Order: sequence, then structure tokens, then C-alpha cells
Amino acid sequence: MPTKDPIARTSLHLEVTSRLRSLIVESHIKPGERVPELEISRDLGVSRTPIREALKVLASEGLVELLPLRGAVVKSFSPKDAADMLEVMGLLESYAAQKACKAAQSRIDHVLTMHNKMKTLFSQRKRPAYFDLNQKIHDALVDMADNESLSMVHSTMSKRMRSLRYSGNSTPENWRAALEDHERIAHALKKRDAQEMKQAVQSHFENTIKRVLNP
Repeated sequence: MPTKDPIARTSLHLEVTSRLRSLIVESHIKPGERVPELEISRDLGVSRTPIREALKVLASEGLVELLPLRGAVVKSFSPKDAADMLEVMGLLESYAAQKACKAAQSRIDHVLTMHNKMKTLFSQRKRPAYFDLNQKIHDALVDMADNESLSMVHSTMSKRMRSLRYSGNSTPENWRAALEDHERIAHALKKRDAQEMKQAVQSHFENTIKRVLNP
């Protein structure tokens, strides 16, 4: 398990939470499995206290369940749960994407720059870094809608679904197809074509549902 490097005491809580989140999102600890607190505590060189505090955060994000006498168990979703959440996310993001086409040019350029960097990460096969940047692109598009309520709902669901979305790129074919979806989104954003943007984002989520349910 990739947790061997001890971490600095500065921002300990945030770092431990980040490490645990990555272990779950990248399926090092799989859905339905118990989080091995003692093993992770030893590997990170920290006590169990920050581990347990981190697990409370991840429980609030919907990534783990805290069960009596069992500790923390990674949340598992039925195919229907996964499809339902992705469908709702698609509705939220396709709405936001249309609004994003009216944003300041500097904000659009920032997203397009991130997209180009994401393509480089794809060519280097750096999947975790690619995924992190991918999520920042999705978040930036929603932020460009300038709708606080939308951003709040999206943030809550996005955290809950990180492992689902990561699993959609589990094969080289699915990963390449996901990047092609993002190419269409970037093309529409560059043109400020709201209708094309809406269709590209909707198509991306429809494809994501297929990739997640049929990895």
C-alpha cells in the first residue's frame, strides 16, 4: 500500500485526510472493505487520533461509513446509486457549463490551460495527477456559473463521487474516451458556444455512467 513515506507534522490533519482519501479513491482500499487504521497509522508514522479525525471528515464526504464495532468501512454504491448520482451531476454541470460560456476570458483561458496540462498528464500516463486536475476543471466550470447554491450542492456530491469517477478511467480505452469527451468540452468553451457546451457535458456524463457501470 503506497503509504510508506512519513509525513511532516505541519498541517497533519489535512495531510492525513488527503492520504486516506487517495487510498479510497484509487481503490487501494476497496468498497466494502474496512479501513485498516493500525496499518495506516504505522505506515504514516502518526497516532490513530489523526486517522480517526480524518475518517470523520471522509464520512461527512460520503466516502466511508463509521460502523459500531467495525470502525470505518469504505462506502459501496449499487449500480443504481452510481447512475443516479452521475445523472444528477450531469444536470448540474451541463447547466453550469452554459453559464461558463459567459465568463470573463481570463477564467476561460485558465480552464483551457488546465485542459492542455491534463492532456500532457494523459500522455505521461500519470493517472492520479490527471484525475486531480480533471476534478479541478469540473469544479472551475461550476465556479464560473457564479451560483453559490449550485457550487455548494456540486461540492457535496463531487466529494461523495470521487471514487466512482476515478473508476471510470480504469482501462486505457475508457481513459482515452474520457479525454476525448473533455476535448469536446474545451472546444465548445473556447468558442463560447453554450448549446454545444451543454451537449458536450451531457454526453460526457452519459458516457461516464457507461464507463463506471461497465469498467
